[in-house]
Amino acid sequence: MYKNKYKSKWFLFASENMIEWEKTKRAEETMKKDNKAVMAGLAVLATFLWGSAFPSVKLGYDIFGIKGSDIGSKLLFAGIRFAAAGIMVLAVLGAQSRRKPLPKKGTFKKLLALGILQTTIQYYFFYVGLAHTTGAKGSIINSFTAFFPVLLAPLFFKNDKLSVKKILGCAVGLSGIVLINLQGGSLGGFAWNGEGFIVMAALSQSLASIYSKKLAQSMNVMLIAGYQLLLGGGLLLVLGYTGNGTLTFSSAGLLLLLYMAVLSAVAFSVWTWLLSHYQVSSISIYNLLIPVFGTLLSGLLLRENVFTVVNMASILLVCGGIVVVNRQ
Repeated sequence: MYKNKYKSKWFLFASENMIEWEKTKRAEETMKKDNKAVMAGLAVLATFLWGSAFPSVKLGYDIFGIKGSDIGSKLLFAGIRFAAAGIMVLAVLGAQSRRKPLPKKGTFKKLLALGILQTTIQYYFFYVGLAHTTGAKGSIINSFTAFFPVLLAPLFFKNDKLSVKKILGCAVGLSGIVLINLQGGSLGGFAWNGEGFIVMAALSQSLASIYSKKLAQSMNVMLIAGYQLLLGGGLLLVLGYTGNGTLTFSSAGLLLLLYMAVLSAVAFSVWTWLLSHYQVSSISIYNLLIPVFGTLLSGLLLRENVFTVVNMASILLVCGGIVVVNRQ
């Protein structure tokens, strides 16, 4: 009788613990789903904003009278945009914390290195390279920013492992970018100062994503985003000015620059936060949405005919690639 009583108590205790374990497991699964939804929503927001930069840049070149071969003026235009975005981010951070947004001792060089890598080098190579290749080829090659980090992240983060699923997802997503750009014919040859520079730009951004995640482990994400934009943009200003770049300002041009500065401030702040909370490979794959949003928004804002069956199919492929990479 005593043994039966003991067994009953043990069974009751085990049952209660099993129920609690099930509740905890369900709560964790719900939290994971919620976290994934937050990740996806913010990543789509950032890539949408970056995608809107494509038609905005085209409009900017028209408003400021910047010709295709005028690299100096393009760098000057980009430098103003990013430096202003950095000032905005740091101003918001200062208002929130009620303190001067100054980096801690010994961190300025790290922020400068990130600014050079993520803003100065990336956009210098991108603008110069784009002047020596077609927009279609530039868009496809720049999409390497989506899967360079997938290949490189395992070298820096033990929990971000390379898998067949991730490689497959990248391949599916890239096929969508190729499809959306191959409607005009073949891609042609390869030039170092054209396609090669676009590859360098993509590699620079990918390495910057990894370095940004490293810095975010011990630094405020808004401080990181603000200073990398300000410092990187400042160097672009210098390059543009020394490259004989000139801009003629107007009210329309200033309004456009203001919008582009705001979109950069928001997008880079959101992206830096995402990199600090999630795997680099899970976030970077969303970069494939940038040319898709750029194409669709160009159709809406510049009245280009982009709403075709091929373009819609490419969007499905890109989204499919993102799902494959992030599916558990």
